[in-house]
Amino acid sequence: MAIFDSLHINASGLSLERLKLDTVSTNIANINTTRTEEGGPYIKKEVLFEESLKNVESSLTGRPEKKSFGVKATELAGNAEDIVREYNPGHPDADEAGYVQLSNVNMADEMIDMITAQRTYDANVTAMNASKEMLKKALEIKIN
Repeated sequence: MAIFDSLHINASGLSLERLKLDTVSTNIANINTTRTEEGGPYIKKEVLFEESLKNVESSLTGRPEKKSFGVKATELAGNAEDIVREYNPGHPDADEAGYVQLSNVNMADEMIDMITAQRTYDANVTAMNASKEMLKKALEIKIN
């Protein structure tokens, strides 16, 4: 592991959690949206991610190997499950039968996702600060 790898890994985690928080805020802002540009109600968005792997040459064997460099967002996916239909014939987006399709965003789920992202963000900040402290201590080592 190179000297700054831990900082890069934590930075990727911070970026991912920031994207998750942005997605949660977008979902909450559109909780009552019944008409979008694509047609239909707003569909809840979810961040999909995976481990970020890079091919590097092993310092011990000289062979190529995969090395983790944190995480990366792969997709901002819409989850069209649980679309709610509500009877409201006076609504401008009601169909011929008087039903309106509502967003599938659930405020309780979004709050849970927000708290989880905040705590994960805080954990990444703590790990990054620990890495910085270790690097500072390494600079203080005296060679006799």
